Amino acid sequence: MRIRTRIRTSPRPAYGLLPVLLLLGAALFLPAAPAAAADNGTWGVFPTPAAGAGTSDRAYFFHQGAAGTTVGDSVTILNSSDTELTFRVFATDARNTPAGGAFALLPVDRKPQDVGAWVSLAPQAATTVTVPPKGRKDIPFTVKVPQDAVPGDHVGGIVALNTALEGGRQDGRVRVAVQRQVGARLYFRVPGPMTPGLSVEDVRVSRSAPVLPWLGKARATVSYALVNRGNVVVEPKVSVSARGLFGRRLLERPARDLKLVLLPGQRIELTEPWPDAPQSDRVAVTVAAGAAAYPDLASEGGAEFLAVPWPAVGALLVVAGAGITVRVLRMRRRRAAADAPEPAPDLAGARGR
Repeated sequence: MRIRTRIRTSPRPAYGLLPVLLLLGAALFLPAAPAAAADNGTWGVFPTPAAGAGTSDRAYFFHQGAAGTTVGDSVTILNSSDTELTFRVFATDARNTPAGGAFALLPVDRKPQDVGAWVSLAPQAATTVTVPPKGRKDIPFTVKVPQDAVPGDHVGGIVALNTALEGGRQDGRVRVAVQRQVGARLYFRVPGPMTPGLSVEDVRVSRSAPVLPWLGKARATVSYALVNRGNVVVEPKVSVSARGLFGRRLLERPARDLKLVLLPGQRIELTEPWPDAPQSDRVAVTVAAGAAAYPDLASEGGAEFLAVPWPAVGALLVVAGAGITVRVLRMRRRRAAADAPEPAPDLAGARGR
């Protein structure tokens, strides 16, 4: 798992770079291929291999334990570079990024409240850990499950944050540097009732269309939220469909794996582009979600909208209104002419003749 931390520092000749940490947990997506150890090419963090083994067959930490128990394990930091590296090692909680649902770990300045707070690293990691070139350090740790731990999945990670600043550059009057960190995920399950839960919420449609329908295509974006209301991790699959008047099929996208892990209690916002949306119809959109690991888990939400080319309709209304106005004026003139009194006969002139 790779995390980049941006550090903004103002240049002061007497003091050099004075970092102001903006430690942001970067997004970590689940790969489509089998999981691999977290490695950025310079160093890696992964479960310690078995004695005598050069590599680990575990990409992440997977453990379970009842409330009140303690589980032990060890994390390895591997330095693949030709220079000595110094790290700050810490445990933290995981979350989904609100937009897109990427897997992320909390930054070092955020105190963990869940499984990250249950982890105790060996005393050698109390301050910093230095790893020699092409070397590695194994750091034992324990996970002590609190007595009041709720059943279900608790997800976090163990992170190695490089204490060195990298990639300084000038950005206006502010100097920017990057501090990198890599973390191995930790999945911990507390036995008890497992209740998967997934809901589709806040389905809405935003739409754009050309001024005149024949000048181009209409586009729409279906936005929706997925919420994990259960106590176990789910990997959602989502389908999107739309129907027009009289049930006419306008869109049919079968269920597909989103390639993400939705953690318990997390809410994420997702979007679905619709590049060839209808320009004139009454449309009902349905978003349905499920999970392959839980066949009975299903939820759906929907939204309706009226697709009308309003500029064209407005222009037609203006033309129609002008035509009606002209016709009414003509009718009024004809009535006025028909109702006008005829001139009185000239009786005096008639007598004179």
